[in-house]
Amino acid sequence: MVKVVEYLVCRFIYGLVQDSFFEEFPCHFLDEFYSEGAVRSYAFDFLQLVKEKARLVDIDEKLLNRPVNAGFSGGEKKRNEIFQMAILDPDLAILDETDSGLDIDALRIVASGVAKLRSPQKSFLVITHYQRLLNYIIPDFVHVLSQGRIVRSGDKNLALELEEKGYDWLKQETEQTV
Repeated sequence: MVKVVEYLVCRFIYGLVQDSFFEEFPCHFLDEFYSEGAVRSYAFDFLQLVKEKARLVDIDEKLLNRPVNAGFSGGEKKRNEIFQMAILDPDLAILDETDSGLDIDALRIVASGVAKLRSPQKSFLVITHYQRLLNYIIPDFVHVLSQGRIVRSGDKNLALELEEKGYDWLKQETEQTV
């Protein structure tokens, strides 16, 4: 599957960039694909993967025919980011304020997509200021950062406590220990 992605990335780059800087771009494996006549097969496999991941994260297949994020709503853009993450299948994903600007329905869909991708072999660092995302993505650990330091760690109950009390109590407690 790696070769499929390498091939498609190369074709994408070749299709977009016509600059002499990229004339020597190392796509040596393209000859292998062409000589084996396997391009059609690999492209078909990749398309199947795209459709599978689109269903997994609840992306309407009609969106796959549009330019990336062109004319997408905020929720569609966020879902598309989760879809791209599903295609890339990283071992570690950093989701920075994924809940920003989402209405409750879009939040549920995005969180559901993340939950479906979750496994013991994958790690997610979810950065958020609001506990509501954590109603759908149940964290294993919660860490609170202040001025570049982790000032408190706990389980999901820490997020609930922060939602109830705010951050001021934690700021005061942190100032007393410094």
